[in-house]
Amino acid sequence: MLNEKTLLTIGSLSERSGVAHSALRFYETKGLIASIRTSGNQRRYHPSMLRRIALIQVAQLVGFTLEEIAKELEDLPMKKTATIQDWEKVASKWQKDLDAKLYQIQSLKENLTGCIGCGCLSMEKCQLLNPDDILHEEGSGAQRILSE
Repeated sequence: MLNEKTLLTIGSLSERSGVAHSALRFYETKGLIASIRTSGNQRRYHPSMLRRIALIQVAQLVGFTLEEIAKELEDLPMKKTATIQDWEKVASKWQKDLDAKLYQIQSLKENLTGCIGCGCLSMEKCQLLNPDDILHEEGSGAQRILSE
């Protein structure tokens, strides 16, 4: 059991995580992290929130939205330190999403100077890869990238 001395103030959490106070409060309103309130209604954080915040930061860097992050973190305990099994469960769920993002990035990299299926017909190559704008039948946007 944690005593009050083990819990982190919002200032300590901000300093140790490198995340602004306002962002920590925002994360809390989104259910990404949780605090314990003192009798004076001050926020105190379990040290395990540091790991959650680090995961949030890394996930955002690779393109996950806060909504996606929140969904993935649902299975992690909020009021205690997650076990190795808890983290493995989250990691395995994210593998598919990360693989899909890697595939999309690679596809974009390979097609960026060519036809991405936008329907623009502005390059000579588009007449070869998208004659008569046939990709419009698959929907709007970058169909060659989005659908692969």
